[in-house]
Amino acid sequence: MNKSDTNFIDTYFDTVIQTLKRIDSSSISSTTDAFLECYKKGKTIYIFGNGGSGATASHVAGDFVKGVSYGLEKRFRMICLNDNYSALAAISNDLSFDEIFVEQLKNFLNEDDLVIGLSGSGNSKNVVKAFEFAKTKNAKTIALCGFSGGKIKMMADIAIHIPIANMEVTEDIHLIVFHTLKHELTKLLRGSNASMGSQYDERVK
Repeated sequence: MNKSDTNFIDTYFDTVIQTLKRIDSSSISSTTDAFLECYKKGKTIYIFGNGGSGATASHVAGDFVKGVSYGLEKRFRMICLNDNYSALAAISNDLSFDEIFVEQLKNFLNEDDLVIGLSGSGNSKNVVKAFEFAKTKNAKTIALCGFSGGKIKMMADIAIHIPIANMEVTEDIHLIVFHTLKHELTKLLRGSNASMGSQYDERVK
């Protein structure tokens, strides 16, 4: 590997690290509280996004349905709206791509549920529409966004804003944020000595 390649890697890693330090950690604490409240009330969490954000949403839903919930008598109810391909295709084909999330929420969303939208720009129309509908149902909204934060930063009850005009770094940090939440909620629900690493190690021995 030549020196220019090494410099690029170091620069990118440093950008991620410095951006992490500029995030308002209180927004993550507030999100932890919102997850716990939803969990205790037996309410449902809906999560969604476009492109890479959609893949992150699916990853996170998997983490909470299996990872955080594993072994608990009471489990998280979490659904990724990106995962029903038939619904996505039908809605986008017959209506509009802007409606792919809100039309699904119309089937399921109840008061005090939690709606989480990921959008790098914060201006994805389908996420904005979903947040608008969530407000009419008295559901809490959480935005994960980058750049200036866009519309969803202003609309959301809680906004985790990644303060950088870089889509890749924004998407990297969104997943880091959710893994932080996963780790903290696991400790809170299993006890202060719980460790994500040791939990999985014990099962594979």
